[in-house]
Amino acid sequence: MKRVLITGANSYIGTNFASRAAEFYSSEISVETLDMLEKNWREKNFSCFDVVFHVAGIAHADSGHETEEKKARYFSVNRDLAVETAKKAKAEGVKHFIFMSSMLVYENSQEKINLDTVPNPKSCYAQSKWQADEKIRGLADKNFIVSIMRPPMIYGKNCKGNYPLLSKIAKISPVFPDYKNERSMCYIENFCEFLCQIIIKKRGGVFFPQNSEYISTSNLVKIIARSAGHKIFISKIFNFLVALGLKLKISKIKKAFSTLIYDKAMSEYDFDYRVKDFEQSIKFIEAVRG
Repeated sequence: MKRVLITGANSYIGTNFASRAAEFYSSEISVETLDMLEKNWREKNFSCFDVVFHVAGIAHADSGHETEEKKARYFSVNRDLAVETAKKAKAEGVKHFIFMSSMLVYENSQEKINLDTVPNPKSCYAQSKWQADEKIRGLADKNFIVSIMRPPMIYGKNCKGNYPLLSKIAKISPVFPDYKNERSMCYIENFCEFLCQIIIKKRGGVFFPQNSEYISTSNLVKIIARSAGHKIFISKIFNFLVALGLKLKISKIKKAFSTLIYDKAMSEYDFDYRVKDFEQSIKFIEAVRG
């Protein structure tokens, strides 16, 4: 039995991971959660845990909204708190530490990322994640396994971010741009299954779990609309506006229609973790949301 401590309460990923572990791996994984907002969290004894899964952090916001106070909090929470937690875990004899980094550490690198791509974070969020990523990897040794997760966009039931907005548009809009882009994405159940396997198999390193398929935004909207029984016309007539928005680096357009993918070879492992394919995942989410 692996005793896992999730450092960070009420996170989307942490909550879903705990649910999957309880449902499918109750004889192999037990989970406890620590609220890092509590002032006395440092008094928690980590020594009785096999794994610490650190999810506490401040979510990404558009760079235009990064005030000086927000920037300082990114580094305080996403970097300093993460590194402090990892050091505490190592000092108290925890054997395995898992850190939620991000695909955004490559945000200023290139559209198509492979194992040779050098991270080049631009925003303060991405910089804070990258600096924590580097420092925590530096703690790894033969007695302290470090697993760094750099997933692409994670989506699923009750998720935040772009998916709920696109879902709403798909169900009410009569038309949507047929603009060809590619995105790596990871369904939350697939990601949580990946985490369970990493814990059970004691795998260290840097990991890039993603769905087996790349997805274009227009295809995503089309599948959502079809799942909801809504007719939507996917048209190239507005593509010039999308292209202009991308050229001008308009944040919302870039977020929705830019290309950002991991080489598929980066996400192939010697165990299965993709419990649903892309269309199955959308049908499930929309049936639940509907």
